[in-house]
This record gives sequence, structure tokens and C-alpha cells, in this order.
Amino acid sequence: MSELSTASGASLSGTNLERAGDHNQRVTLQAIRVGGPTTRAYLVEVTGLTPPAIANITKRLINEKLVIEVGRQQGARGQPAMKLAINPDGCYALGLNIDRDHITLVLLDLAGQVRARVSWDVDFALPQAVADFVGREIGPLLSGAGIGMRQVIGVGVAIPDDIARVHLPHWPDGYSAWNDTDLAELLAPVLPLPVHVENDAAAAALGELHFGHGLHHPNFFYVLVSLGLGGGLVIEGNYYRGAAGRSGEIGFLPIAGGKSLQEAVSLSALYDHLAADGIAVSRPDQLAGADAKMRASLGRWLDQAAALMMGPMVSINCLINPEAIYVGGRLPSDLIDQLAERLNSRLQEDGSPIPAVVPVQRAAMAADAPAVGAAMLPFGDKLLPSASVLMKAEG
Repeated sequence: MSELSTASGASLSGTNLERAGDHNQRVTLQAIRVGGPTTRAYLVEVTGLTPPAIANITKRLINEKLVIEVGRQQGARGQPAMKLAINPDGCYALGLNIDRDHITLVLLDLAGQVRARVSWDVDFALPQAVADFVGREIGPLLSGAGIGMRQVIGVGVAIPDDIARVHLPHWPDGYSAWNDTDLAELLAPVLPLPVHVENDAAAAALGELHFGHGLHHPNFFYVLVSLGLGGGLVIEGNYYRGAAGRSGEIGFLPIAGGKSLQEAVSLSALYDHLAADGIAVSRPDQLAGADAKMRASLGRWLDQAAALMMGPMVSINCLINPEAIYVGGRLPSDLIDQLAERLNSRLQEDGSPIPAVVPVQRAAMAADAPAVGAAMLPFGDKLLPSASVLMKAEG
């Protein structure tokens, strides 16, 4: 099997069984997306499909404007083979991240590039406020990118599973309305599209899988630092959900004092820590350009966070044996790097007989990882083969 199939995580093998055309087309499109530009001969090698099957599938993909020819392979003997690549303008998807401290909407093309983005830093937005924001911004977002609504195949929504069940300071009256909100129904008046809903940490992990380090390391644990703390587990290129759909819930692990880990390691915990030191911060961007007093306070919080996360990191190494542990989210990148450095030092110094220790490092995806990962869900539903992106669909 080629390097491409290994790098892409989930198997790219197609099938030559009768009536398997849709699956084979999805497999072929994924192979082009991950490894392109590439040739039809290479697609035969990667997918295991016959040359006639690949010829027919790629013809369909070109006719459907999902794939384009991008020139001929150089240096080969005989007639140079034509190379194929994903057509970025083949179709688009929207990703909406709803969280307790912000709302972010992105437009993603088929090649995984963010074509447009809008974000609103708002504390505990109620459902109607989110719908109003999307309704207000979707027109300028699409027109600014030169995209029509008919070119968008769906919207993915990334939202914490317990957005209104885990009590955080300062949340308003009526916030529990999220517990009874049907997101497809909420968004229908402003987004007449299929709606796919996913947990925010799972969406971030999917974004990392399809556009970040996961393209080459398809076994990893993702830690999402937001106003809360979440996690996601990817095994062999597939998101592992667990029996009740709650795998990866690192934030709920108990720590001393009857608290959970996210009560000490999260943006809300960091803001409380800074407030105790007389430093008022309520948004991640306010952590940039810290003065000496804030840097000292941040250093103490990072030391405490690393100490509390050590147990979970050892457990992840021993129980899952991933290729890496990635940390992402709205914690600024320099602080993620410092946290990862502290964790790696502790893991290397730990005297316990851990059979294998993998690096903790900053995720490739930026703070928009949940929104970008959510935008993958419509592509997965319509075009791609992996069951890991065929998540909870609504509408």
C-alpha cells in the first residue's frame, strides 16, 4: 500500500463490487484531496480499483466540477500522464462554532481553505441572538467571497454538548434555553441548508484530521482549551465516539477538592486565576503583550495546569498509545507552546514505567478549528468516504 493511504489515516481502498459506484467515487475524491495533484495510475495503486473504473470515476468527477486537470506529470517516459487535483470551487460548506464566549462562522472551499470568516466575541449568547447574528452576517460573508448560496452544500455546527448544563460564572437567565433548542429549526429561516451538528471538541479533532497534523499522523488525542475543556480521540483516521457519544471528555476528570479538571484548566479558570491576582481579562486577545505582572501570573497558572494534566497525559499514553497529543483552541498559541513544553518536560522526567511517551504539541489548526471541522461535516455527508465525518445530521 502506498504512502498516501497510510498518511490519510482511514483506508482509501475502494471496491470493484457491482453497484458500489458512489462509495468508489467518494474514495477516489478523498485520494485526490489528500494526495493531489496526482495521476490516474497512482489512484489505481492507492484505491485498488481497476484502471477502467478510475477512468470512469475521474471523468464523472471532472464533469461534476469537483476535480480539475492541472497539467501533465514531468519526467515520465512516453506520453506524460495528466495530473488531477481537487477543484476548490467545486462546492462550499459553512462551519458555525457556537460557544459560551464567541460565535464564529467560516466559509470553507472543497480544498479546505477558509474563504471568509466572521466572529463575534459575546458572552453566553442566547439562541435567538445566534440566529440573528448568522442572518445578519451570512449575506455579506458570501457576497464578499463572491459565492452564491446555491454553491453551498450545507452547514456544520460545532457546539459543546453541555453548553447550558455545566454552570459557569456570569451566565444569564434563560441560558438553559439551549437545552431545548433544535439547531436546524433555529437556523432554517436564515440558512436554508442541511444542518449537521457535532460536539466542538470532536469537530476540532476532525479539522485537525483533515487539514492539520492528522493528515500524516492519524492516531491522536486532541485537547480543546476553550471556556471549558474538551477532548477528542482519532484512531486510524476515524473519530472514536464511544458507546454514549462522550469519549474524550477530559474536562470532566476529577481533581482534588471535588472539582473537575476544566474548573482549573480552561480559559474561564485562567481568567479567574488572573482576577485573583488583580488582573482583569475576559478575552483571549487581552492575553497578548502581557506585562511582567501578568507574565508571572500566567507562569504560575501554566505550572499548575501542567501538574494537573500530568495524570490524564500518562493515562492517554498508556491506554490509547497515540502518535501525538495535540492542544488547540482559543488559548493563545504562545501559551499552548509553553503548556506543551511543561507537559513534555514532566513526561520525560516522570519515573513511572510508561511503555511509550508521545509528544504534546500545539495543533496545526488555529482557534477556528471547531468551525473548520464543522464545515467538514457537509463534505463528509455528500462527498467523502469516512464514517467519522458522517455525524449527527439534523434537517
